[in-house]
Amino acid sequence: MSTPGSAPPSSPPSPPVFNARLAVGLLGALLAAMVAGLNGRIPGLVLADLRGALGFGLDDASWLSTAYSAGELAAMPFATWLAITFSLRRFHLAMLSAALLLSAVLPFVRDLHLLLALRVLHGFFGGALIPLLMMSCLRFLPPPIRLHGLAVFALVATFSPNVALWLAALWVDRLEDWRLVYWHVIPLGLIAAALVAWGIPKLPLALPRLKQANWFGMVLGVPGLMLLVVGVDQGVRLDWFHSPLIVAALLVGTVFTALFLASEWSHPAPFNRLQLLERRNVWLGFASLVVLLMVMATAVTLPASVLGQLQGFRMQQSATLGLMVGLPQLVLGPCVALLLYQRWVDARHVFAAGLACMAAACWLASGITSEWMVQQFLWAEILHAVGQPMAFVAILFLVTAVVQPMEGPFLSGMVNIVRVFSATVGGAVIGQLTAVRTRFHTDMLLDSAAQALLRLPPSDPSLVTLSSTVAQQAGVLATADVYRVFAVLALLLIPAVLKLQYIPAPVVNRMPQAVPSSAPAGAAT
Repeated sequence: MSTPGSAPPSSPPSPPVFNARLAVGLLGALLAAMVAGLNGRIPGLVLADLRGALGFGLDDASWLSTAYSAGELAAMPFATWLAITFSLRRFHLAMLSAALLLSAVLPFVRDLHLLLALRVLHGFFGGALIPLLMMSCLRFLPPPIRLHGLAVFALVATFSPNVALWLAALWVDRLEDWRLVYWHVIPLGLIAAALVAWGIPKLPLALPRLKQANWFGMVLGVPGLMLLVVGVDQGVRLDWFHSPLIVAALLVGTVFTALFLASEWSHPAPFNRLQLLERRNVWLGFASLVVLLMVMATAVTLPASVLGQLQGFRMQQSATLGLMVGLPQLVLGPCVALLLYQRWVDARHVFAAGLACMAAACWLASGITSEWMVQQFLWAEILHAVGQPMAFVAILFLVTAVVQPMEGPFLSGMVNIVRVFSATVGGAVIGQLTAVRTRFHTDMLLDSAAQALLRLPPSDPSLVTLSSTVAQQAGVLATADVYRVFAVLALLLIPAVLKLQYIPAPVVNRMPQAVPSSAPAGAAT
C-alpha cells in the first residue's frame, strides 16, 4: 500500500498478450530453474567423489552442500523485488550468466575456503532464478492456462530433485568425470538464456524503487537466513546443542531473522508483504507445504541412502528410484492442472488424495527388510509419483488463488523461502530420527544378544559377524520407524488441508489479453 507523498505502488504493469514468443521465454525460465535445482542437488549426492578428487575430509566436504543451501535461501526473499526493479529479463539473464560462470570455474578451485565462498554465491545466483519462474507464471499466463503454469513450476520440486540421482550416477559412475556434476548444466543454461533473452518482454527499469527499499531489513535477513540453514543443516552431524557452533548459528540466525521479519512487516515498501499471512489459505497453506515437502523427501533420498547402507549400492544401481518418481511428473503435473479446472473438483480434496497416496507409500515402505532391493520399492514409488503432483499443484493453486496479481511477486518469494527451508528441515528431521531410532534399536538388539555375547571368547570371529548384523538390523528398523512417522504425519495433515478456504475452479471460457489488476482473487489464479 502507498502512503500520502510516497512513491506509487511497486506493482508490475499489466502483463502483455500471451503468445508463442512469451511461451518460449517461460520455457527458458523453467530450464533456468532446473539448472539452479540441479546445481544444488547433484554435488550433494556425489560428495564422496568430490572429497576424493579434491582431497577434503568428510567434515570439510559436508559444508559444500550447506554453503549452497545458505546462499540459495538468502536470495529467495529479494529476487522478485530486484527483478521488478532492474527488469525481469535483465535480472534473470544476469543471475543465470553468473551461475553458469561459477559452474564452469568451480572444478578448478582447490582451496576449501574459496570453494565454500563460491558455493554460497553459486547458491545465491541459482536461488534467485526459481522465484522468477513462479513470478513469471503468475504474471504472464492468463487464467485459462495459469494452473498449467503452476504445474510447470511444481516440476522444480517434483521432477528436478528426483532425476538428479540418475544424472549424478551418469556423470560419476558411468562417464567417470566428477567435473561434469558442475559442467553438465552449462549447455542447458545457455539454451535457457537464449530462450529468456528472446521470449521475455523488455520491461523498463524501476530504479526509483532503490530509494524506498528496506535495506536495513536486507542486512538483517541475509545473514539471519544463512545462519539458520547452517544450524539446521549441520545440526545432526554436530549433535545440535552440544556444539557451540550450532547454538550460536541458531541463536543469532533466529534473532536476525525475527528482526528482519519485524522490519518487513512495518516497512512501507518491503521485499516481502508479510501481511499476506493474515489470509487463511496463505498461512495454513505454508504450514501444510512445510509438512508436504518433508514427506516428499522420503520418496527417493531415503530409499537410495538405505540401499547404499544395506546393500552397498552406488548411485547407478539405485538411480531407477529417481526416474520412477521424476519422469511421470512431466505428464501427471499437467493432468492435475487439467483436473483442477473442472468445476466439480475441490482442490482441497485433490490435495488430501495426494497426501493419502504418499502416506500409503510410506506405510508400504515401512515393511522394509535387509533383503530389499530397488524392485521392492516399486509400489511405494508409484504412489509417490501419483501423490506428489496432486498435493503440490493443488496447494499452489489454493495459496495463489487468494492473492491479487500485483501481489504475485511477494508470494513467489515467500513460497520459495518455505520450499527451500522446508527441504533443509526435512533432511535434518530424517537424519535425526534415523540416528535416534538406530541407537534405540541397537541397544535393544544388543540387550537381546547379551547372553550369546557372554558365551563367546573375545577372539571369536562370530563377534564381528554379530556386530555387523546388529548394525544392519538396527538400520532397517530405524528406517521403518522413519517411514511410519511420515505416514502418520501425512495423514494428520489431511484435516488441516480440509480447513483451507474453498476456491472454485477458474473460468476458462475465454482467453483475456491481460489480467486486470482488479481481477477477483479466485479468477486471477
